[in-house]
Amino acid sequence: MEVKHDLTDKNGIFFLEENGKQIAVMTIVFAGDTKFIIDHTEVKPGNEGKGLGKILLKAVIDLAREKKYKIVPICPYAKSVFDKTPEYNDILF
Repeated sequence: MEVKHDLTDKNGIFFLEENGKQIAVMTIVFAGDTKFIIDHTEVKPGNEGKGLGKILLKAVIDLAREKKYKIVPICPYAKSVFDKTPEYNDILF
């Protein structure tokens, strides 16, 4: 499943589609030149339990590492994954 994203200089959205409809989204807000905040994750009803949130989070983490950003996870879902995954500590702000 391919993660798509749309970024501006202020924020961004990462999403997964099925049959042309978004089935999961994760949004970010840039906070300066070197960090961004993950502020929301949503998996549409009927798509829970498929690991879609983790797929989105992996794409966000890959972008952060590529661009050398730090992440502030205020979204409860993202924060819980960061708390349980020490290998992501390198990109935490």
